Amino acid sequence: MNNSRRKFIASSVALAAGTATAVASSTNSQKGKYPLVHHVFFWLKNPGSVADRDKIVEGLKTLRKIDAIKELRIGVVASTEKRDVVDNSWGVSELMFFEDVAGQASYQTHPIHQKFIKDCSHLWDKVIVYDAIDV
Repeated sequence: MNNSRRKFIASSVALAAGTATAVASSTNSQKGKYPLVHHVFFWLKNPGSVADRDKIVEGLKTLRKIDAIKELRIGVVASTEKRDVVDNSWGVSELMFFEDVAGQASYQTHPIHQKFIKDCSHLWDKVIVYDAIDV
């Protein structure tokens, strides 16, 4: 094998190993950072009302002021492929990340969360919550 080919192979192996290490490190550092996930789905009383949907979205945005919420994502149904396993019957969702169960519990009773419920609960017909913790 010539010298330039050996150098190329050696540098390729080193690059691949470095990339694998970086990916593993990134994955490991993300796991456990905010291990408690709180995902809420809202079904609107008036499913065709963009105004009602937008009021819930605006109400959810106020929750960002709660310190216990480390990350908050708010979404509406995506126009993805229709499949038997996809439920697109809901209208709005929130996805929150917390450091621990205590943080999630404090969020539940926080005045901003209580105000959101008071101001927006008349807009939804059904709510389902999925809480999960990293394993």
